[in-house]
Amino acid sequence: MFADKPTLTGRLVTLRPVGLDDAEGLYELMSDPEVRRFTGSHLEPDLEGARTWYAGRAAHDDRLDLAIVADGEYVGEVVLNELDADNLSCSLRIALIGARAFGKGYGSEAITLVLDHAFGATPLHRVSLEVFSYNARARHVYEKLGFVQEGLLRESLRWAGEWHDTLVMALLRKEWAAARGWPARSETLA
Repeated sequence: MFADKPTLTGRLVTLRPVGLDDAEGLYELMSDPEVRRFTGSHLEPDLEGARTWYAGRAAHDDRLDLAIVADGEYVGEVVLNELDADNLSCSLRIALIGARAFGKGYGSEAITLVLDHAFGATPLHRVSLEVFSYNARARHVYEKLGFVQEGLLRESLRWAGEWHDTLVMALLRKEWAAARGWPARSETLA
């Protein structure tokens, strides 16, 4: 479903397929303590691991890994993954590189661009995500874009010795289409 690896252009950011040249940006992103907290990542950053990961992303047609680029610089990634082709659903995740990318609208625009692609160019019916209860900034963005909380995974993350909940949110094609003023479309796009 994601064999096509598009470049998507907005006013603030461009999304393009990740590549080996983005590995240092991914390493910087994974090294930021605040980003690691927001993503719940307990893994230690590894530059060689980042190179290996990004070098292999283009070969996967069950996921779409896009670098978020602003003013010519890598500022994060947005990913559609965990594809369930039978049920036309997938997951979304996003991470920005840290303080130099937070609060500038990059994340909102990146998610908007990738959702326009997901619901406009693929047959996807549903996009879901998970966000930790303490990440109010991300929750605000997701709600603003139309994601609806569907559930709660109680005390699913242990961070710095404390337990935190995970909120499960999703957005349906018809909700996105209505919010964008798109005409009704078939769920069976090729």
